Amino acid sequence: MSRTPIPILALIGGIGCGKSAIAAWLAEHVGACVVDADAVGHAALLREDVRSQLVEAFGPQVLKGGQIDRSAIAEKVFGSGPARQAARRLLESIVHPVMRLDFEAAFDRARASSESDLIVFDAAVLLESGWKDAVDVIAFIDVPFEERLRRVARRGWTEQQLRQREASQWPLERKRAAADVTIDNSGSIETAGRQLEAWLREQGFLPASRAASPQLTN
Repeated sequence: MSRTPIPILALIGGIGCGKSAIAAWLAEHVGACVVDADAVGHAALLREDVRSQLVEAFGPQVLKGGQIDRSAIAEKVFGSGPARQAARRLLESIVHPVMRLDFEAAFDRARASSESDLIVFDAAVLLESGWKDAVDVIAFIDVPFEERLRRVARRGWTEQQLRQREASQWPLERKRAAADVTIDNSGSIETAGRQLEAWLREQGFLPASRAASPQLTN
């Protein structure tokens, strides 16, 4: 009997909402295989063909030590003005097709290994990039702005930087509406992880568990 394809769960939400921490929790507690879109994107920037296209598009100032300087790219594309929007579309037209091939290959490898019951795709711009069709279910990780700001401040971000980055993405209400479930991650990762695990089991995306799990109202 052939094995049912492993479901792919996408995690989306505002910057600083803790998607990566929840993905790591699922990897540890339910054996999920995690595919990180940021890591896939970073790898794409190391490709010679991508580097050449970005230099042609944005100029040699986006290079540092012979590699793409992500901060220099960020200065050109993040924000809500027309020029930045156009630059962001140009960047995405170069990088996103490469990223899609890479993360779909990662999905195929995970499914071929048969070592996990779930693939978690940590992808902040899943919806904006048109990648929704690549996944089976979407969880929106919900955290108030003030808490997210506190978290990203540890990375050295200012409120202006956070708002500028988020202006380049869909509004959070639109993301929440496009998700299948909303998970509150304003408390502990353990609590949020258990809530998401319970919902996934209830919906059949993970095998049923005999252990009692907290109930989640969607």
